[in-house]
Amino acid sequence: MNNLVIMPTENRERMNLGEFAEEATIIEETATSNKSLHFIEANTQEATLQHLKNDCITPVFAKDNELTVNHAAFIETVWEAANSYYNGETIGTPDIRVSHVIKGRTPDAIHKPANQLLESDKTIYYERAAFSIDIPTIYETVEGNKLNLSIVGVRAYNQMNLYSKKVPELFRLAIGFKNQVCCNMCIFTDGYKDDLRVSNTSELYRSALELFNNYNPAKHLHLMQQLGNTSMSEHQFAQILGKMRLYQCLPNGYQKRLPRMLLTDTQINSVAKAYINDENFGSFGNDLNMWKFYNLLTGANKSSYIDSFLDRSLNATEMAVGINAALHGDETYKWFID
Repeated sequence: MNNLVIMPTENRERMNLGEFAEEATIIEETATSNKSLHFIEANTQEATLQHLKNDCITPVFAKDNELTVNHAAFIETVWEAANSYYNGETIGTPDIRVSHVIKGRTPDAIHKPANQLLESDKTIYYERAAFSIDIPTIYETVEGNKLNLSIVGVRAYNQMNLYSKKVPELFRLAIGFKNQVCCNMCIFTDGYKDDLRVSNTSELYRSALELFNNYNPAKHLHLMQQLGNTSMSEHQFAQILGKMRLYQCLPNGYQKRLPRMLLTDTQINSVAKAYINDENFGSFGNDLNMWKFYNLLTGANKSSYIDSFLDRSLNATEMAVGINAALHGDETYKWFID
């Protein structure tokens, strides 16, 4: 690869890009985001940072009334860490999606009928929130698709026990590339912390910097570029879809001997439909290269709920890379193509 646009020299040396990428140049460019597409859809709605800060209450741990790190603080902390680590790059405004609104009332509205409540009588917060922060000056083109570096965070209060005393809180944080054609997220193992537990924003800030430092974007891009070099026939694609459907019904003991596959039946159906109809990655009647297959998986994952989104994003990478290796004779994912 020779077009990767990266940060200044001192940061580039820290991230060890040289093993996979040639010297790159810095280009002053600000990409405009495609507001008609989102990195996650499902049952989410768009929210602003101002709305989360000014209109939403902050949940507490019930037994000691200690505050949680709310969604706005989570987003702002990661955004500040990104600005610090990628100093000199363009850092986009967070694209925020929320779901599962939790409603309440102010004390003076307790006895009002629901249809008579004023906005000032209501309290809300969102059980789940996800955000994406693009860095458009760090990008590469893979198979004709422009990919921007992107940071994604997920917070889901339903995965915590708020009825207890305060304990370290669970966050999920990832850095990878977002396909600008479709806003599909490409997550790599080294760029994902699935069990990030911190007690305050200072710990969260340090953990974000650690994740950015450990992530190697050139290695991730090299992996994705390799996918375009392998294709499967329509028969092989149909075989893989059938095995993915069968996987859901396997006995637990048998299933545990196989690599994990997290997509649901509905999402597997979406992959099949996109193979026929998707204008960017569909290949009906033709061989399907593994880059397109990967994007069929990540596109289907956009229908995941927030709390499972990043786990399935990573699993889409595992599936695409594993099946790609199986097509070249590797045994690990061989079950899916036999």
